[in-house]
Amino acid sequence: MGLDLVDVEYVREGGARFLRFYVDKRGGVSIDDCAEASRAIDPLLDAGLAISDSYYLEVSSPGLTRPLKKDADFQRHLGEQVEVSLYQARDGVKRFEGELVSYDADGTLLLRTAGGGEISFEKAETSRVKRVIQF
Repeated sequence: MGLDLVDVEYVREGGARFLRFYVDKRGGVSIDDCAEASRAIDPLLDAGLAISDSYYLEVSSPGLTRPLKKDADFQRHLGEQVEVSLYQARDGVKRFEGELVSYDADGTLLLRTAGGGEISFEKAETSRVKRVIQF
């Protein structure tokens, strides 16, 4: 399938329980990808999951503006426009936007701004990194 598992949630909403799998891949996830993943996951859960309550299985994309958190998230979105928010301002600025040029194993990300300059950030100094969607 070529999908990455981004996150899993088991939540109660109203009187129902939901087991949610969020999947992604480079280029985005289609409804067919989600349906195929659901068909693959369902029998595995039936065979080995120890949840006594009934639940609804949901498989979806994490959403267009979901924050990038894991190393794989950053790798998957290289070359895309992102917004980087910092815990502490750098030269009076807390938010930067540009192309995510690189991300390395040490958690350093490199951003190319619209003006062509490059700025590096340590993942630990970022409060949030998310994709910028342009329509």
